[in-house]
Amino acid sequence: MPRTARDVVFVDGVRTPFGKAGATGLFAETRADDMVVSVLRELLRRNPALPPERIGEVAIAATTQTGDQGLTIGRSAAVLAGLPKSVPGYAIDRMCAGAMTAVTATAASIALGATDVALAGGVEHMGHHPMGSGVDPNPRFTADKLVDSSALVMGCTAENLHDRFPAITRERADAYALASQRKVAAAYAAGHIQPDLVPVAVRSAEHGWGLATRDEPPRPDTTLEALAGLKTPFRPHGRVTAGNSAGLNDGACGCVIAAEDVAAGLGLGARMRLADFAFAGVDPEVMGLGPIPATEAVLARNQLTMDDIGLIEINEAFAVQVLAFTDHFKIADDDPRVNPWGGAIALGHPLASSGVRLMIQLARQLAARPQVRYGLTTMCVGLGMGGTVLWENLNA
Repeated sequence: MPRTARDVVFVDGVRTPFGKAGATGLFAETRADDMVVSVLRELLRRNPALPPERIGEVAIAATTQTGDQGLTIGRSAAVLAGLPKSVPGYAIDRMCAGAMTAVTATAASIALGATDVALAGGVEHMGHHPMGSGVDPNPRFTADKLVDSSALVMGCTAENLHDRFPAITRERADAYALASQRKVAAAYAAGHIQPDLVPVAVRSAEHGWGLATRDEPPRPDTTLEALAGLKTPFRPHGRVTAGNSAGLNDGACGCVIAAEDVAAGLGLGARMRLADFAFAGVDPEVMGLGPIPATEAVLARNQLTMDDIGLIEINEAFAVQVLAFTDHFKIADDDPRVNPWGGAIALGHPLASSGVRLMIQLARQLAARPQVRYGLTTMCVGLGMGGTVLWENLNA
């Protein structure tokens, strides 16, 4: 029978605070799947009008799907969270765009009518699962020159971007990084970020139990002088440092996605409508360029230009990657549309979870800006990809 695609909306989103990966980080002794459980339970608590049995899918992304991030984490976390056993779930891996893909995959299912409501998100415990742990890249990648050897080290791909775009200097990248830190500090001071953070009980064998209520990575006292003094670990006399890159982090994010008519029928709030999305590939050794063709595809399909976009949440894997994007679209480094509350350089980037963090912040910002019709969430992805989601403001 003929089908008509249904409109899909972002109902609500929450995340854990982000921690620093490692033995002394917030979540060093907390399981990754328990972090997801905290997110799922909070989504249900905040949306009591959503009958758990109406949830048609739980899609959770993780880049490393072993240990406490394994066992088909979408299904296992749903069971652990107390959802009805009738609710199915699955795991996703698109590296950094895992949670973004969880949203777009479940949204496509909802648009088709196969599902009415879904929970989508991602988790990455980089303290338990360092980037690339357990990976065995096929030697043909480099032996057959399918990719440059630098493609397998994300920091090296960022140095390659600096080579390709000499106008993006280290000084400019450091200035962007400093601005991100300051914007996050201002957003915290204004109370913008806290409403969507889920307090998480954390355990330390040395200090006992505690409660994580705030992101651990931000460095509000950062200065340009301090950034200028940092080492360049990926290349002697390079330009990529720990200060102008996202850190290694632990965290989980999740959201409720629903058909717009179903959300209205259940009495759920709808914060923004998913208008379109695209994923694109680029040369893996310059993976940071991925958001450009993905965004171009979305804009072209919808007959829009960047002038039509009122807010842009772009994942700050590296400052140079963001600046390559803004330069391409002729956006100033300090354009107020771009990451108005700061980004991953300050907040952290727990790989597969970050796509939904972008959506959470965009939804809040759209609610405060009814004059803005369209917003973007966009990010680069390891091995040479990019993803972009176009959102329409329902407060306009």
